[in-house]
Amino acid sequence: MSRYTGPRLRIVRRLDTDLPGLTRKSKEKRPYPPGQHGQARKKRPSAFGMQLTEKQKLCFNYGVSETQMRRLFAEARARKGVTGNHLLELLERRLDNVVFRAGLAPTIPAARQLVNHGHVRVDDHRVDIPSFRVSTGAVISLRLRSRELDIVQRSLAAPALPVPAWLEVDAPQRLVKVTAAPEPGSVPFDLDVQLVVEYYARFT
Repeated sequence: MSRYTGPRLRIVRRLDTDLPGLTRKSKEKRPYPPGQHGQARKKRPSAFGMQLTEKQKLCFNYGVSETQMRRLFAEARARKGVTGNHLLELLERRLDNVVFRAGLAPTIPAARQLVNHGHVRVDDHRVDIPSFRVSTGAVISLRLRSRELDIVQRSLAAPALPVPAWLEVDAPQRLVKVTAAPEPGSVPFDLDVQLVVEYYARFT
């Protein structure tokens, strides 16, 4: 699966879950799948269908490709402990996600653009790789001339989500500190990560 560039609300409706990292729009006004038969009675999904849906929630919310997800799953599985929790931690530690969760961007695609364009610094070093993995204790900031960008000001004025417990944010200074490892429960949407583990386990 390559990175999705189509209508984002369509994905939210198809997966029946609001994905704040993908879009601020909600499925509330049309809480049924898109398409001509979207309001027809839902069929019970197969076990594979349920696994696929949970996997797609992660891919679309965090903006990662299928290749990236398989690589992350392999890394999570090689660690000691619960594979699903490790997978979520790896996704939450992505720099574009941290910029989003700190309230410096309205969505992860917007945060990715800030990173790609060189507006973001990690421990006072410019980093323009959205998938860069931040470590505990890292300090993320914006370039001095990037701090008053319209998208940053609007996002801080009306953040999409509360700041998670593992981040410490100084909004006036545009500073973010990673104070702890992300907890699995900090993922901001309904997810059964065990189904994701079962989906990828069939390929290993």
